[in-house]
Amino acid sequence: MHGQHELKIFSGTANRSLAQEVADHVKQPLGTAEIERFSDGEISVYIGESVRGADVFLIQPLSYPANENLMELLIFIDALKRASAQRINVVIPYYAYARQDRKMRARDPITAKLVADLLSRAGAERVITMDLHAGQIQGFFDIPVDHLLGMPILARYFLQKQIPDGIVVTPDLGGVTRAREMSERLQMPLAIIDKRRPKPNVSEVMNVIGDIQGKEAIIIDDLIDTAGTVVQGVEELLSRGAKAVYACCTHAVLSGPARERIAGSPLQELVVTNTIPLNHQQAHDKIVVLSVAPLIGDAILRIHDNRSVSELFD
Repeated sequence: MHGQHELKIFSGTANRSLAQEVADHVKQPLGTAEIERFSDGEISVYIGESVRGADVFLIQPLSYPANENLMELLIFIDALKRASAQRINVVIPYYAYARQDRKMRARDPITAKLVADLLSRAGAERVITMDLHAGQIQGFFDIPVDHLLGMPILARYFLQKQIPDGIVVTPDLGGVTRAREMSERLQMPLAIIDKRRPKPNVSEVMNVIGDIQGKEAIIIDDLIDTAGTVVQGVEELLSRGAKAVYACCTHAVLSGPARERIAGSPLQELVVTNTIPLNHQQAHDKIVVLSVAPLIGDAILRIHDNRSVSELFD
């Protein structure tokens, strides 16, 4: 039984503040480790305490710089494996390369599967992640995957706002399931933005399905990258009679012109979680950050004790 083995939590450098919050919630100190870079950019990981026979949880989102953080994670896993950890559980709050989950054109790679293979080959025995861009990515792994949901955290925030005449909006057809669950929790109707994406990070709104006239709209997505889609959606909803527009997502990637677009848009608020740390260049008064640390911490305790994780969402 893994619950009989010592629980240890380690953190990479991608989001140490979240890892510390999780450790505080679990009432465990963060494990001691030194992560350094050689002058040529190579990564060195040294684990400063014994992990022999331990049930280890390693927290590392694959946010910017994704390639650096992925390589750091793989090296850390290898170090834990060679140090005889009993089980290596990898906590990846944000799973990068998930947007390439199938071949859209001839000769395209499927990078979501490639990353899954790399993690397994490195020695990960379980993956805990949040709001995968495509749910079927869980099937790319040959090891257990616990898929946590940020939507209930976002829904609780909007319930507290007590929006009287709201409507939940999904910015694309692929997010209908997530938006429907949000609308049920908030007891609001559902609308769909029908768009097409001619190339990466470019989208065009074709139609809006649903009655948004006079309503306060809440756009929900799994991630916001350059913010082009969400800002375009805000403008389209307002032009069609929406009274006000909020947006929310689990993963605030916010790359490139995202901050400027959000700052210059008529968006009321952008509500995100801290799966990805915001730097000073990304932060803005319109952006509200909610913590996923209690959710991840509770999941870690349940996995360590061999209890159900799905009960967290009942």
